[in-house]
Amino acid sequence: MIAINQLTFSYRDETFRLRIPVLTLESGRSAVIVGPSGSGKTTFLNLIAGILPSSGGEIRVGHTDVHRLTDNDRRLFRLLNVGQVFQDFQLIDYLNVLDNVLLPCRIHPSVTVTKILRERASLLLQSLEMSSFERRSVTCLSQGERQRVAICRALLLSPQVVLADEPTGNLDPVNAERIVRLLRTETRRSGATLIMVTHDHSLLPQFDQIIPFEQFLERTAADKNDLQVAEGDT
Repeated sequence: MIAINQLTFSYRDETFRLRIPVLTLESGRSAVIVGPSGSGKTTFLNLIAGILPSSGGEIRVGHTDVHRLTDNDRRLFRLLNVGQVFQDFQLIDYLNVLDNVLLPCRIHPSVTVTKILRERASLLLQSLEMSSFERRSVTCLSQGERQRVAICRALLLSPQVVLADEPTGNLDPVNAERIVRLLRTETRRSGATLIMVTHDHSLLPQFDQIIPFEQFLERTAADKNDLQVAEGDT
């Protein structure tokens, strides 16, 4: 479970302020975040993962207070507990497809490549019709294929939280549906929480919870001035 309490975040120039009073995301369930660009959706995912430290408030993932962890502890927590699908995939060009999926096993000595994990990586690739690509360089893949590799990597260690930032953005409708089904099936099976950001509203009925994110964005003084000027022009 993810529990948010009085969470705040702002950049140093204070051009962006995020405030979430209370938000709970249950284990084994799926939530989708929607909202316009710039409303803080990706920032929120990075706060949960511990990539960004919060300005205030609490983020609890399971029994862990993420906001209280040191930088090193947040990195280890993220490796062991959070699977992330980034917008830009973050694949390693000199590794083949299978080794990219197994990449989490090469980051910290607490996680090593085992026969079981190799088999799981192959099964995940098979579920997305990528078995024949295992030994292929990721530089030879299409954008949609690279996206599928990134999703398999995020699911490899059966994390308790999966954060997916526009995971279907480069996919056709058929593969987009397949991706969402895989994410939901895997997270439900392991009792994990799935949080996905999307602009594709056709996918919303597949989720347990829909979170309109613009409600959490606080307008800065500059934003309000711009809004007043715009309203004066109409």
